[in-house]
Amino acid sequence: MAVVSRTPHPTDVPPALRPATRGWRDPRLWVGLALVAGSVVAGARILASADDTTAVWAASDDLAVGEVLTADDLTSTRVRFADDADAGRYLPVQEQLPDELTLTRDLGAGELVPAAALGEAVGEETVSVSISLPAEQVPTGVTDGSRVDVWTVPEQRGRRAAAELVLQDVAVLEAPLVADSFAAATGRQVVLAVPEDDQESLAVILAGSGGESLRIVGRGRS
Repeated sequence: MAVVSRTPHPTDVPPALRPATRGWRDPRLWVGLALVAGSVVAGARILASADDTTAVWAASDDLAVGEVLTADDLTSTRVRFADDADAGRYLPVQEQLPDELTLTRDLGAGELVPAAALGEAVGEETVSVSISLPAEQVPTGVTDGSRVDVWTVPEQRGRRAAAELVLQDVAVLEAPLVADSFAAATGRQVVLAVPEDDQESLAVILAGSGGESLRIVGRGRS
């Protein structure tokens, strides 16, 4: 018996099925975009919360005591402080600097500028006067930038007279600690900004330098 092979007619082959393109109406596309956008926002928030540094001013070069600060002397740097109290001791970049800021101690290049190291400008109306006193006559808290009063306790016929105020609220330009100076362990050197026209007070402190008659009383900082 003969077997007849039948060739399928082209119309008998079923057409290929292609997935329909959903385009912008596909909800899966919108879900994916929402996930990506959420990840970007979450990442930005994490990075923002991680940056808890504060921008403060630092010295752009070595600066000496007595210099009046200008914009060229400062550079912005970001620092992470342990607490707000520590940050408050330095000059924030976002606040405008006062005019005529004068350094009351030396600063090295890159060192943060503490508020305590700044004072009023020492003008031409003052002169720098260095005096040496026994260590016990200078409070240990007196350092560069302190404000002090200078008293004299003169001797009269072998006894101490009443103390007299010689200088009031003057700036200490330099006050090296005993450990940082070449002075004897029993002495302190203090450099004061004395009013130039106060010749009488200038004569008193120069005469009392190195002796027992002068006393320095600390008032704090500029």
